[in-house]
Amino acid sequence: MKVKICGITNRDDALRAVEYGADALGFIFYPPSKRAVTVPVAADICNALPPFVAKIGVFVDELEYEIEKALQDCLLTGLQFHGDEPPGFCQKFPAKSIKAIRVKDETALAAAQEYDVDAILLDTYTDSERGGSGKTFDWALAKRATELLNPPIILSGGLTVDNVAEAIRQVRPYAVDVASGVEREPGKKDAEKLRRFIEIVKST
Repeated sequence: MKVKICGITNRDDALRAVEYGADALGFIFYPPSKRAVTVPVAADICNALPPFVAKIGVFVDELEYEIEKALQDCLLTGLQFHGDEPPGFCQKFPAKSIKAIRVKDETALAAAQEYDVDAILLDTYTDSERGGSGKTFDWALAKRATELLNPPIILSGGLTVDNVAEAIRQVRPYAVDVASGVEREPGKKDAEKLRRFIEIVKST
């Protein structure tokens, strides 16, 4: 089971996550986010990472040239689109593409079917936030997505050390994604929660 630690804002958290076994790290290039980073900060962190760790840039309705700059400067291996990007936009870049779908009800699965991407990330729908809400959604819909959709499913939304094992058992996703569930405050990871979360994912 693959695990992505999202909302990385500093070197210490990044290196610790990799040490504990994270397969991918997420860098949020969306200024309104509580976990946002600038391209120079993310580039500095990425330069410190060992090889074979996926580096995912997270964008929300960003301009094409801004995405290209982050992709080049940070040597990103994947791009996660968390806004209202149309299907064609997600295919424009020379990197693996992930489309985030915020799940409110069954209509989210129909929306996901429109995207020809490398993976679909399912997150919780809220009116106030694009992600990182710390809230779960109906995992039965996520399980349905694994049956309906061709791209691998990444499960996100409110995952913690207390519920991730059950989420994996119910949904059987390709990977899980966590941000707030392993933090002591927004943008700062809690070392013990981080270690336990990855340990549980890898052993479930």
